[in-house]
Amino acid sequence: MALLQIENVTRRYGALAAVEDVSFSVEAGEFFTLLGPSGCGKTTLLRMIAGFEAPDAGRILLDGIDLAGTPAERRPVHTVFQSYALFPHMTVAENIAFRLKMAGKEPQTVKVGVKEALAEVHLEDKADCFPHELSGGQKQRVALARGLVNRPRLLLLDEPLGALDAKLRQEMQIELIKLQKNVGVTFVFVTHAQQEALALSHRIAVMREGHIEQMAEPAKLYSFPHNRFVADFIGHINLFEVIVKEATTGHLRLTASGLGEIIAPPPDGVKAGESGWFAIRPEQVCIGQRHDVELKNRFTGTVCDYLYIGDVTTYKVELENGTLIEALMANSEPGRARFFEVGDEVTVAWRHDAGHFLDE
Repeated sequence: MALLQIENVTRRYGALAAVEDVSFSVEAGEFFTLLGPSGCGKTTLLRMIAGFEAPDAGRILLDGIDLAGTPAERRPVHTVFQSYALFPHMTVAENIAFRLKMAGKEPQTVKVGVKEALAEVHLEDKADCFPHELSGGQKQRVALARGLVNRPRLLLLDEPLGALDAKLRQEMQIELIKLQKNVGVTFVFVTHAQQEALALSHRIAVMREGHIEQMAEPAKLYSFPHNRFVADFIGHINLFEVIVKEATTGHLRLTASGLGEIIAPPPDGVKAGESGWFAIRPEQVCIGQRHDVELKNRFTGTVCDYLYIGDVTTYKVELENGTLIEALMANSEPGRARFFEVGDEVTVAWRHDAGHFLDE
């Protein structure tokens, strides 16, 4: 039996369905992420699991027990917020000890628990500091330690890294992975940051307008999105509206509006005459000087823009018919003397077995 079960849960605010008939389960020890744009219902779901709100329909079960009627303070669930929610008048040690004291633990148990929690988040030397004396990353570690100190069955994390700068956020992602693995507590994580979800999660549920669009492991979500929304939301992608001209067991022959013919791998059940979208990631698109790229799907155009970010450069190429294609090139090639510049004539191409067809 799964640790957490969400069964046909709905939450409405007047005529607005913030969450509508959502079902999923989370296994013990899993790092599970709810991912989606603002207003998709992910935080509402988290609040219902925590007990801050009640569903209008459906059930939430923890260890097979229906949580309906169980107030937030009696659930074996803790929440870590983006705002940290630390007590400013308490030291780091006192903040962490708070939940243990509220649970009636003996002083020696509290002392040992605080010491272990500080060690887990590498803040042993900050025990006597107050929150205002800490950096943002240190405050987040204290919030995590407080949430984990009495080993809840479930730790809920609501955009916990959102207030951190990019470098610190990346460092904390690594720390979160290590911490979750070491303590073995199940995490349910809410974020709108796609890269963060891909880096941290065992599984991700992508949400839109109160529904789950797709739920899968990060690699599967990224490489095999179910529909245009998931493809477009997870990372960068090129999307072309297409019609299936031929469907065999070996390939699809597609006609793309404003582009021409594309050879693509065949998904199950697709037939000639169907319309949909062809999706391909920029890193799957090769870019080179005209005629020096020999692949089946090959088009010529002009570099109209590029974004250099150190390890890679993303080029925007305008084809002769006005269609834009993004291609990503790693900057690690030894001895490469120049990059493509705006106005350069180039070829963009990709393998016949790259990308995939989406029917919605």
